[in-house]
Amino acid sequence: DPMRISAKGRYALASVVHMAQQQHSGESITLVSISERLGISKIYLEQVFSLLKRADLVNSVKGAQGGYLLSSSPSQIRVLDVLTAVETGLFDKTEDTVPEKAPEIEFAMRECAFEALDQAVAVALSQVSLEDLVFASEKHKGETAAMYYI
Repeated sequence: DPMRISAKGRYALASVVHMAQQQHSGESITLVSISERLGISKIYLEQVFSLLKRADLVNSVKGAQGGYLLSSSPSQIRVLDVLTAVETGLFDKTEDTVPEKAPEIEFAMRECAFEALDQAVAVALSQVSLEDLVFASEKHKGETAAMYYI
């Protein structure tokens, strides 16, 4: 299944959307505050943020007011950027199916189905920015969590 987003990818995305919501303050955000706000373990966030930092999506700020800042404006950072930074297997090649007995079917599936799917996913995820997610989350702010308990 090519599109299983791991916990790491989902936590990374939630964290940077939260950061994007706070971006206007210009202040860096600590992992402790993200951990408390989103209920994600700080140890887990440390792994996620080392990957986000390696991909130049966040900058770390040292010192007493230390923490992290997004490296670009939320309109510039795409969901695809965030997921590819932390999801090592996001576009892993689909395993071979019938390479020995029916290589022509193998090629056809790869070319017309699997590669097309990866391409469509990449396009979709590159069209959505953190800013889009902030707008969408604002829209749903008043709604209660009740809808998840139906």
